[in-house]
Amino acid sequence: MAGRIRPADHQPPLPIDRLILRDSPDPEAVPMDVVFVGGGPAGLAGAIELARLVRTDNEADDGLGEVEIAVLEKAGQLGEHSLSGAVVNPVALHELFPELDIGDFPLRGPVGKEAVYFLTEKRALRIPTPPTMRNHGNYMASICEMVRWLGDKAEDLGVNVFPGFPVDGLLVEDDRVVGVRTAPSGLDRESRPANDHLPAMDLAARVTVLSEGTRGPLTQAFLEWQGVGSENLQIFALGVKELWETPVPLDRIIHTMGWPLPGDAFGGSFMYPQSEGLIALGLVVGLDYQDARFDVHEVLQRMKLHPLFRPYLEGGEMVEWGAKTIPEGGYYAVPARRHGNGVCVVGDAAGYVDVPSLKGIHYAMHSGILAARTIFQALKAGDVTEAGLRPYTEAVDTSYIMKDLRRTRNVRLAFKKGFFGGTVRAGLMTVSGGAIPGGKISTEEDADERRIFGAGGPSVQPDGKVTFSKVDAVYKAGNQTRDDGPSHLVVGEDVSPDAAEMYTHMCPAGVYERDGDELRVNAPNCVDCKATDVLGPRWTAREGGSGPAYRRM
Repeated sequence: MAGRIRPADHQPPLPIDRLILRDSPDPEAVPMDVVFVGGGPAGLAGAIELARLVRTDNEADDGLGEVEIAVLEKAGQLGEHSLSGAVVNPVALHELFPELDIGDFPLRGPVGKEAVYFLTEKRALRIPTPPTMRNHGNYMASICEMVRWLGDKAEDLGVNVFPGFPVDGLLVEDDRVVGVRTAPSGLDRESRPANDHLPAMDLAARVTVLSEGTRGPLTQAFLEWQGVGSENLQIFALGVKELWETPVPLDRIIHTMGWPLPGDAFGGSFMYPQSEGLIALGLVVGLDYQDARFDVHEVLQRMKLHPLFRPYLEGGEMVEWGAKTIPEGGYYAVPARRHGNGVCVVGDAAGYVDVPSLKGIHYAMHSGILAARTIFQALKAGDVTEAGLRPYTEAVDTSYIMKDLRRTRNVRLAFKKGFFGGTVRAGLMTVSGGAIPGGKISTEEDADERRIFGAGGPSVQPDGKVTFSKVDAVYKAGNQTRDDGPSHLVVGEDVSPDAAEMYTHMCPAGVYERDGDELRVNAPNCVDCKATDVLGPRWTAREGGSGPAYRRM
């Protein structure tokens, strides 16, 4: 081993030419007024708000008339690619449905007790709950259930919800986004049409809303194409989650920090009661960790053997597993503008996540609502240009989204130089409302962080009861990808043995294997967590319905 590696040296460039399509929409393109790319909380909240505004307007004089709204979702069914903790601030649900009471929402109950622990290898030391992590007034939820419920509400309002339709590229004319092209399906390993082949389809749109979630390739391509930057480059974390049916009840939400993470890694774990006999357990780790052999799946398996967790899991059953990346850059990593000529960017795609409070769902929904209000006014005025959609960015910048992110703007960044120093700095930032330290802590992209090949930590021999292999985990994700389809992962031309070694440990789903000095890619294993897109091969859309099939996450 060379001993050090910079992931960016082995990462292929973003395939901009296949994401920004300069040919006009097909003459047989499906005409839509507004297309939301992604059926998560942000996209569905936006579609619901827009449909309601149009309906209310049409009930008055001089209404817009019929407005065709579509939501395109890559999962086979809504919610199957949605994964979060999740403890939810209900403020955006109240905003979207003011006529409903809290008991009408798809939530699993209010947060009662909560506890934060600092872990050592054998002990759990309870510490005061940091102010940013207090969850009084918040609710436990399944994000899958929330998304399915929102989808029903959208369809009731006449929104065209199309699951199983991933988007392959943005259709553009000059500097204007004019629609999208879906991914084809039914291709063989060499991308040749097979018997059940369905070609790509174009949808023309006056406004396209990128609600594709974390590390969206279309959002990356749009920002690069338009030269839209941010004060800091975005950084990410990888979260791995398991859902357990267990005979031992959990009466509080739990967060931990410290062991089993090394001192140069940022992150922590959570354990939430979801309902009687159901527990969500997970580990989230910043992708700027320093050990190229760090393996988040292995670390989670080791963590479950700790005396804090094991008593809840023994005698139970792990019923579901999943993984996803989370944008962690905060205030300084949000793009300078999240709109353009015929386009808006909402939710995790824009980086609206507050790491210190572990919250992003209500920000995603609120951003979708604000985008819908701007789009409605733009349609009324007949101006969906960059100028006509600028009020969306302005509305977000003056909303609680950016106010909250500004208050905690340096907290996550303070941990770039280690856990213990970061804890002290983060405490000062919290009590001062972000005033200390003044200015901005600068960051570089995760792929630019140089890694060393350390020990990676002791491995765990899976017992199939409490601990599991990556293969077992992917099975529990309900992965529905065909083995005989083309790979959706764009791998660099010269992947070194060092890079192959890092990818093998990085991916929680066993997509990458080092075979001697070669890299072997098992693309069907992929659960679309996008960690590969952050540190290695690029992720692109594949045929609809591929990937995980989360039911209760």
